[in-house]
Amino acid sequence: MMNGLTGTILEVDLTAGSIAKGSIPEKLWRDYIGGAGVAARLFFENVDPAVDPLSPHNPLYIITGPLAGSNIPGTSRFAVCAKSPLTCIWGESTCGGNFAPELKAAGYDAIIIKGASKTPVTLVIEDAEVRLEDAASLWGQDTYDTVDAIKKPGTRSLEPGTKAFKVLCIGPAGENLVKYAAVCNDKHDFAGRCGMGAVMGSKQLKAIACRGTGKIQIADKPALSELRKRIHKQIRESVPAQSMREMGTDASMDLGMMTGDIPIKNWRVGEDLEISAEIGGPTMTERHLVKPAACSACPIASKRVMRVDAGPYRTGPTPGPEYETCASFGTLCLNRDSSALIAMNEMCNRYGLDTITAGSTIAFMMDCHDQGIVSKDDLDGIDLTWGNAEAIIRIVDKIAKREGVGDLLAEGSREAARRIGKGALDLTAEVKGLEIPMHDPRGWHGLGLAYMTSNRGACHNAHLVHPIEQGIKTWMDLGFSDNYAGQSDAGKGEMVKKAEDFGVPCNSIPLCVFDMWTMESRDPVDALNAVAGWTLSMDDYLTIGARTWLLKRSLINMMGITSKDDRLPKKVLTPLPDGAAAGSIPDHQRLRRDYYEARGLDDNGWPKREILDRHGLSDVADRLYSIT
Repeated sequence: MMNGLTGTILEVDLTAGSIAKGSIPEKLWRDYIGGAGVAARLFFENVDPAVDPLSPHNPLYIITGPLAGSNIPGTSRFAVCAKSPLTCIWGESTCGGNFAPELKAAGYDAIIIKGASKTPVTLVIEDAEVRLEDAASLWGQDTYDTVDAIKKPGTRSLEPGTKAFKVLCIGPAGENLVKYAAVCNDKHDFAGRCGMGAVMGSKQLKAIACRGTGKIQIADKPALSELRKRIHKQIRESVPAQSMREMGTDASMDLGMMTGDIPIKNWRVGEDLEISAEIGGPTMTERHLVKPAACSACPIASKRVMRVDAGPYRTGPTPGPEYETCASFGTLCLNRDSSALIAMNEMCNRYGLDTITAGSTIAFMMDCHDQGIVSKDDLDGIDLTWGNAEAIIRIVDKIAKREGVGDLLAEGSREAARRIGKGALDLTAEVKGLEIPMHDPRGWHGLGLAYMTSNRGACHNAHLVHPIEQGIKTWMDLGFSDNYAGQSDAGKGEMVKKAEDFGVPCNSIPLCVFDMWTMESRDPVDALNAVAGWTLSMDDYLTIGARTWLLKRSLINMMGITSKDDRLPKKVLTPLPDGAAAGSIPDHQRLRRDYYEARGLDDNGWPKREILDRHGLSDVADRLYSIT
């Protein structure tokens, strides 16, 4: 056992039906911290980058980090990684909740799933006892019913003196290989992006049930205790944290509408104050909130439990939609019905769908219908017009089941547009195949550049550009400004590079970005040193961030990504007619040029050999530059 780590991982071969216990060299933890960083390194060392994402040869990595189980706010997360079936490049998704501390308590830092089972199975982890169980009776059930079945009264999970299992599972979307299927964690938390649920489905792995009784070993308990107190104080005093506790992440809807942040009508419109008033944080809280909910050891409690008391979407207490869902199924589709939003969120949760890609793909299809590219007949007779909540719900059902037009939309917007033709690609909003999150780069040019360069495709959490550029949190000791002009390209190349180096470790620790918004720059460094007994400096931490970014960039270069893929779609290079970002578009060519110079990429978008050598990635350079 190492401080902060158990020193043991599970290696599960579903083809052979075998389970082995192994370890990850300590050097990898020190070089990449954990989570998506360690996963990317293991993938590089063991997997052909050309692997088919839905083949048995694409391993699924579920990896924690040294801080999971330490009770530092925001560190209950874990990463789920594989080659993405949606983008066909490196895919990663992080998830909060309670699974990561439980996996560590059971004695494991990570699970690596290889091969594919011939029949549905559940991986059951109870401390040292690990086994595969038949899951035929669970196959076809939605995620909520699957969690309930594994935890149902009468099972050992609820016997006197025992703890309930923590459960990861997929729903029908993952079973049906929807390219953006999500992995569900105990109903309220999801590893949503990049289609990791489809990778689980391709392996016929329905669920992972885990419980443990151990504790992690802490190197410096007094230092950890003092750090926890300091972070809790910072959270209590943080205005963004207070706002999220009161209204959830949807608290940003109203302000975002005034700053040009919110995408509307498939990125066509710059402002709609009426819709934000109907589905923004204050209204959703007043009409539907039952109580806040929190991930393990996090005092922010940004999650929502909601209900709908009357009407066609009536429901009892249920996990409520986050901001990204309120925008993707709300403003993006011109849906103003708050009750319907809760129903759509529940459908996506139960089916196991990434709400960003699902909502974006449906909004894209609405646009196609509006512009006469597809007809009502092409949509199985569904009247998919702007704001039609019932039509959206019918389409979600078809996507999860891959029925009719849902089979096409289950591929994501880029592939659907390619198959439709007729100029449909101009109506998509994606980068490298991953739909853009619900923050408009016309209002924030640095964020647009970060979308262009994020290694999994368009992402607002693979860096810390979002809080830095919008003034939510400024780490001036690292050289960031406290007053960036959002609709300016000047200086954004260097800023995005530094914000990536600082933010990439959040997906390796993994650390929730909302908690990071309340922290000082050294807090995660001090946490790693206190828990793991390391002696990291701030420069060491930033170097790890750069090394991890360069490794992932090299991986996607090996998968075919070049400078031509670092671009923004036509949708967000078209000026808006109204709103705070009216007339503003990022100069994506200048942004890319400045960024390449700051990052050390060549004209083809590859990291220069000397940059890779400098960051301890000479073996990566050798393989990358052997490509002809």
